[in-house]
Amino acid sequence: MKQSIEPKIVIGSDEWCAFPSLNIPAIKARVDSGAKTSSLHAINIQPFSRNGEAWVSFEVHPIQDNRKVTVHCEAKVIDQRIIKSSSGDREKRLVIRVPLAMGEQLWDVEVTLTNRDSMGYRMLLGREAMHGRTLVDPAGHCLLGERLSDQLATLYRAPEIRTTGLKIGLLASNPNLYSNRRIIEAAESRGHEIQFFNIKNCYMKLDATRPEIHYRGGLVLNELDAVIPRIRPSMTFYACTLLRQFESLGIYCLNSSTAIAQSRDKLRALQLLLDNGLDIPTTGFANSPLDTGDLINMVGGAPLIIKLLEGTQGKGVVLAETRKAAESVINAFKSLNANILVQEFIKESSGKDLRCFVVDGKVVASIQRVAAPGEFRANIHQGGRAELIKITPEERRIAIKAAKAMDLKVAGVDLIRSNKGPLLLEVNSSPGLEGIETATNEDIASKMIIAIEKQLAGKKKAETSS
Repeated sequence: MKQSIEPKIVIGSDEWCAFPSLNIPAIKARVDSGAKTSSLHAINIQPFSRNGEAWVSFEVHPIQDNRKVTVHCEAKVIDQRIIKSSSGDREKRLVIRVPLAMGEQLWDVEVTLTNRDSMGYRMLLGREAMHGRTLVDPAGHCLLGERLSDQLATLYRAPEIRTTGLKIGLLASNPNLYSNRRIIEAAESRGHEIQFFNIKNCYMKLDATRPEIHYRGGLVLNELDAVIPRIRPSMTFYACTLLRQFESLGIYCLNSSTAIAQSRDKLRALQLLLDNGLDIPTTGFANSPLDTGDLINMVGGAPLIIKLLEGTQGKGVVLAETRKAAESVINAFKSLNANILVQEFIKESSGKDLRCFVVDGKVVASIQRVAAPGEFRANIHQGGRAELIKITPEERRIAIKAAKAMDLKVAGVDLIRSNKGPLLLEVNSSPGLEGIETATNEDIASKMIIAIEKQLAGKKKAETSS
């Protein structure tokens, strides 16, 4: 007697599928027989217990490049696994088992939860999920049917969102940066009206009776409720001038002009941190020093770090491994008449540092940044990578205190672990979101918008009671 075999379905290199138990009616998957495990895009991953069993809640943006559509999901956790990505990075992920609908068939599959924002597809279908069920035609594309934009709009009817009517301006230089796109998406998803304003295209009228801020074409910006500044270093002076004008008009700025200006002055920032009892690596400052030897001795000798005061994103930072090398670099900077910082080198950090993202007095996410091979300092802009890490209560306290010392509502606080304990490296007033959101699956952009809502709600309450 022959055993009946269920016919296999033929699928292409990508296919639309669904997860009925997660209320996901359509999500496009990349079919990859080279990958063992399937993965699903998820953010705000929160494990919890239900009837003594491990469960997880998470959110899915099922449509690529669209964060306005959000599905809230819950599922039972069946495992935790270390998964190695195609880039070679290892990540610990939660595993769930849920029914997968593809074509006219339905079967249970195991999927890991991870942030796939930087990937081309919100889902990856691995060979374990396909085993005995499918045949893959690599040249095919959506062989089981396409989903058009109007069909997706019907399947994912826009959820009712709380509308508070806030008018928010995003003051930055590049609307296409991940951080800026995410902030716009987060504000819109919470029911606000948000517009991008290029700093270079803003100008102002100083007047005793009717001061104004204009945007290209004569648009007056005086009616904004709040401004989110995302300022590149080269625009600091002009942008802070603009922010002072917004502040004089009573428009709330998520980070104030004063806080941004002092955070961008590296020396002033370090002085403020020390004044607030926060430890930093021993640092020297000079303007083209004549006594190079004493400056080197001041920070404990070589090896040491030499920084241009105006450098950003790792540029203008040099490791001098010997005293001779340090003298050569410092003397080279003399010819530029440059302001420089020299700083002790924390060898035991092994090219790693911590980035703590602080919003409204709380650390909302943290990562460890690891230097690229051959580099001495962690910098994602120069080939480094981000890893999940649990910071200590002391590191959390220091990060919060550092943001408060700089008077920043939003800050990226960089720490380094040393034999003396955690040391502060820098406080960034316009921290990037991509690396930390991707690594932690946290929706940091929405937390920034919530901070504005809380501030303005408190302001309106105070005005009403007065």
